[in-house]
Amino acid sequence: MEMTDLKAAIDDYTGAAEHGILSLKERLDHMETKLSRPGMAADGFMGAEARDHKDAFLKGFMMKGDDTALRTLEAKALSSTGNSGGDGGYAIPTVIDAEIEKQLRLLSPMRSIVKVKAIETSNYKRLVNIGGTASGWVGETDGRSVTGTPQLKEVAITPGEIYANAAATQRALDDMQFDGEAWLQEEVAEEFAAQESAAIVSGNGTDKPKGFLTYTTAETGDATRAFGEIQHILTGVDGGFPASNPADILIDLVHALSSRYRANAKFVMNSSTLAAVRKFKDADGNFIWRAGLMEGQPDMLLGYPVVEVEDMPAVATDSLSIAFGDFDRAYTLVERTGTRVLRDPYTNKPYVNFYATRRVGGAVVNDDAIKLLKFSAPEE
Repeated sequence: MEMTDLKAAIDDYTGAAEHGILSLKERLDHMETKLSRPGMAADGFMGAEARDHKDAFLKGFMMKGDDTALRTLEAKALSSTGNSGGDGGYAIPTVIDAEIEKQLRLLSPMRSIVKVKAIETSNYKRLVNIGGTASGWVGETDGRSVTGTPQLKEVAITPGEIYANAAATQRALDDMQFDGEAWLQEEVAEEFAAQESAAIVSGNGTDKPKGFLTYTTAETGDATRAFGEIQHILTGVDGGFPASNPADILIDLVHALSSRYRANAKFVMNSSTLAAVRKFKDADGNFIWRAGLMEGQPDMLLGYPVVEVEDMPAVATDSLSIAFGDFDRAYTLVERTGTRVLRDPYTNKPYVNFYATRRVGGAVVNDDAIKLLKFSAPEE
């Protein structure tokens, strides 16, 4: 056999082996994904109850408007759990709702970095210790002095209702090739993500999350600042960065945050602000911004990840255009039950509207864990 033929045979064998390994990995990844989905049985197939719920929702309720099977399944679920359910509409099957939740995390950059909690009650309350408890060291038999009374503050979050009103023609629903599950996930998740991200940043707290930029801010540090206020660092320039060494103000912002929060801290800003920051260099002429070295890795600024959020304000006089903090500890987003859907074939003929709702609320629960950069001259 000629050497060229031998080399070709080896290349063919290597290519086939690599293809086989990749194919096997693909199948294993697919199986792992199926096993991790809610409602899946141990053998990787959907459980009978989850399958019945999904079929009743997609084939009966969505496609034909027949909610007979869905009513029966929900009545059975309510009687067994004692849960009163949501107000109106039908709950999206867990396997579909889990995919909507996954899409929300991908589409909403803020949801991916804040703490998300599921609740079963009408609101969420959390007691926050703002200091006052004494502590110290003693021997095994030494007396213990009376400790101070903890100073507790209550943070209450009442979810509001976020909605998306997706529409499809009856002809599309009747089409055997119409993928109702994928369509609903895409339409609902994209709209929910846009509304939710904006509310976490700047929502007024009325029937929606209270945005972290809507809280009162002050220059005072953590030890003296009032509870519920967020510390801001001034750039010293109205509507801009300092003319010389602008990167220094970002270093000040980083170190204004307590070291116990820095390990999981991130920068948050919009694309126009990031474009300006990416041009900053250190004293040696090196850019302070570093692109992610591998797919899936975040871009880094001064050694911390950067999250690009278009809902953050552009740089302007007195704007709070850059945030830095441990958002998982600073902000809590709560959601009650899952997504519910009302089907309306009458209001907007020939379209069938699917009015999807989700109850979501949010608030800052730890104002020490976040700092803001304020583009303003020194306060007099």
